[in-house]
Amino acid sequence: MTDKEKAKAYWKENIRYVLMLMFIWFIVSFGAGILFKDSLNAFKIGGFKLGFWFAQQGSMYVFVILIFIYVRLMNKLDKKYGYDA
Repeated sequence: MTDKEKAKAYWKENIRYVLMLMFIWFIVSFGAGILFKDSLNAFKIGGFKLGFWFAQQGSMYVFVILIFIYVRLMNKLDKKYGYDA
């Protein structure tokens, strides 16, 4: 595999990871905070309705967790394609 093909495959896989993680964040922030709010409000966390909690704080927590997942995935991807230094 040439360097150009390797770089192209690397970025294709990287973009796939980014799209998957952004889709998860969209589902959590928009879906749980807005679309499924009424269903989630039947449950409570710390005295707050779950739909409200996701809209106010849950999506931020999930975003931070997704950052750590992305870092781990990218470290594995760097090793796979030989870009780790």
